[in-house]
Amino acid sequence: MIARRAESEEAIETFELIPAIDLLDGRCVRLAQGRYDEATTYGDDPAAVAEGFVAHPIRRLHVVDLDGAKAGRPCNTAAVRAIVDRVGDVPVQLGGGIRSLDSVVAALDLGVDRVILGTVALREPALVRDAAARFPGRVVVGLDARDGRVAVSGWLESSEARVVDVARRFEDAGVAAIVYTDIARDGMLSGPNFEATAALADAISIPVILSGGVGSEEDILRAAGYADRGVSGAIVGRAIYTGAVDIGRTLRNLACS
Repeated sequence: MIARRAESEEAIETFELIPAIDLLDGRCVRLAQGRYDEATTYGDDPAAVAEGFVAHPIRRLHVVDLDGAKAGRPCNTAAVRAIVDRVGDVPVQLGGGIRSLDSVVAALDLGVDRVILGTVALREPALVRDAAARFPGRVVVGLDARDGRVAVSGWLESSEARVVDVARRFEDAGVAAIVYTDIARDGMLSGPNFEATAALADAISIPVILSGGVGSEEDILRAAGYADRGVSGAIVGRAIYTGAVDIGRTLRNLACS
């Protein structure tokens, strides 16, 4: 019992609150349920936004190239480079439009710590496995879902593939984590899909990062409660921008939980 309690406490200690920056036309925005026609702009200087985030002792920053996700190729390279330059030693994970080994290499050359592969995880799993083998610990699989089914191409296309089935393809591939996003919750501040996230974490050995719907500090603390089941972090976007989540206070409360 004591050993199990210690393992649980260690898992919570390593749980990450990960602020998100979504890039659209070089601006910092948030979408509602992935709809590009419902983008809210929160800053014209994403690097300055990132600098504000890393003023707190966060362990990672999440950046998504929304234009890239839609176009199938990186589109906000200058903004990403500026963010990486501004945040110093804080690791950045980048997703959106990274669909070839060349684009993986190009993203890592920008100085990002990890790349997130989403669409190709469904369509070209061999590419993901190859990238993970070439760059150990630096490849993350992004699985975005509607009703438990994977959506791709910037969430504009749906598939019949179940999230858990796609995730299991990479059990022995050496990917660093799975980012699981419930699209229906994303940007809505209505609370994450805790049950589906925890169920995915139970079904695989890869750490799972919760994404979509975080609307309060309580949501983050609740997500941390699943750390011993394999939920390693929570990505937070709109709730930070609206002030519903205070990064500093939440980090302090996580440390005390």
